[in-house]
Amino acid sequence: MNPNIKNLLVTGGAGFIGANFVHYWLKKYSGTLVVLDALTYAGNRANLSLVENIKNFHFVQGDIGDIDLTCHLIREHNIDTIVNFAAESHVDRSISGPDIFIETNIVGTHNLLKAARKMWLETESPLIGHRFHHVSTDEVYGTLEAGEPAFTELTAYAPNSPYSASKAASDHLVRAYHQTYGLNVTISHCSNNYGPYQFPEKLIPLVITNILQNQPIPIFGDGKQIRDWLYVDDHSYGLELILTKGVPGQNYNVGDNNEWQNLDIVNLICKKVDDFFLKNTDFQKQYPQAHAAISGKSNSLIRFVKDRPGHDRRYAIDADKAFNALGFRPSEPFDKGINKTIQWYLENTDWWLNILKGNHSKKNQSKRSK
Repeated sequence: MNPNIKNLLVTGGAGFIGANFVHYWLKKYSGTLVVLDALTYAGNRANLSLVENIKNFHFVQGDIGDIDLTCHLIREHNIDTIVNFAAESHVDRSISGPDIFIETNIVGTHNLLKAARKMWLETESPLIGHRFHHVSTDEVYGTLEAGEPAFTELTAYAPNSPYSASKAASDHLVRAYHQTYGLNVTISHCSNNYGPYQFPEKLIPLVITNILQNQPIPIFGDGKQIRDWLYVDDHSYGLELILTKGVPGQNYNVGDNNEWQNLDIVNLICKKVDDFFLKNTDFQKQYPQAHAAISGKSNSLIRFVKDRPGHDRRYAIDADKAFNALGFRPSEPFDKGINKTIQWYLENTDWWLNILKGNHSKKNQSKRSK
């Protein structure tokens, strides 16, 4: 491990990918890890319940836009590494309400950069071994047609939604702080993630939870949009390699060369949920309302709906740079990863029901930060 990395500040660590990264990191490393999360709609303290009692873990409810708070945390915990997951990330929400995406993803990231610069560079003894890692998205590259080469780190940015535009802007700010001020930064762009703790409005958990409630499964347009999929723990592994082996100032794509049409993903999940119910009658008793799954016809719930504005047709990640420079190799086969994900949602009913009922937001607000 890079000896410079001792104590981490993980922003957005109560969200889906951030929380999985926190679990991953704390299983391997003993340094201090502080989560800073504003606990907006997609942040959930329950995502961190398994690590709450670990001595070197600390949770703080707060906003990345609060420079004084970030500076305090860096000073108090001797933070040498920031991993920035904090972002508004749902494309549909960015279409209906783009302002918060500008505020969080651009202004918030900029304030985080200002705090890092102040604490690591503008001191009598600058911290040479610091790292600011910014977690971006493949959506900044825009869309691909069938047969076009996958996105590389040299692909020109062409964002098509307020969400991806705000992430592109934040990427440019991170790069500028490296070029202008000498902040040690890295940026990653990842394929679509899936796995435990993913907010139910996203495609894979939406399909699973709708089947379990016998609710319609909405498919935008013709359902032939193509996405590149990566199991969330493999993303965490890629981030670990970037932090420990990555070169400051560099961008790294993280993916698995695993492209699927949305409709094919939905049909695959329908079949697998049907198989779970067929092989384990306990699930039939646990979810008596899941009539389609119990009868082995989950795909009867599929409904095609009007496509959303600016819907990118295809994303595909070329991760050769991470493969060759960092030794990154995803280890979770897609079929196995989907099975694990379905199993998790089947066994964690209270978690996703609380979200659908809005109870997680009430619990977030009622808990005081450490």
